[in-house]
Amino acid sequence: MTNQTTSMADAFAKPDNAPSLPIKVEVAYARPDAQVILSLYGEEGMTAQAAIEASGILLKFPEIVPGQNKIGIFGKLVKPDTPLRDKDRVEIYRKLLADPKEVRRQRAEEGKVMKKGGGDIEKTDEAAG
Repeated sequence: MTNQTTSMADAFAKPDNAPSLPIKVEVAYARPDAQVILSLYGEEGMTAQAAIEASGILLKFPEIVPGQNKIGIFGKLVKPDTPLRDKDRVEIYRKLLADPKEVRRQRAEEGKVMKKGGGDIEKTDEAAG
């Protein structure tokens, strides 16, 4: 009698010769004047970079430079070689126009007092009196 044990992971593992399953993913990019989400189908194991290239988004937005723009999946930064899962959304990020820390530092130097809504605080007659 052979004593053979199989773990749950082994029981559900895909055999090496099994075909790849199709997955549906999205590639998203936004500028102030245009936002695009492109859907495409790929094979299980497709990388984020492969999805970007297959989507055709690089032709629509020539300012996207592979390797320079950061990318993420649902807001979490990932490397280009990250494998995708079904229903993932690959997001291509633009460079910031202004460093938020630098903007806050400049405001502090100028002595601006900001209210919670982001605008300057206005003094009223009651507050001044």
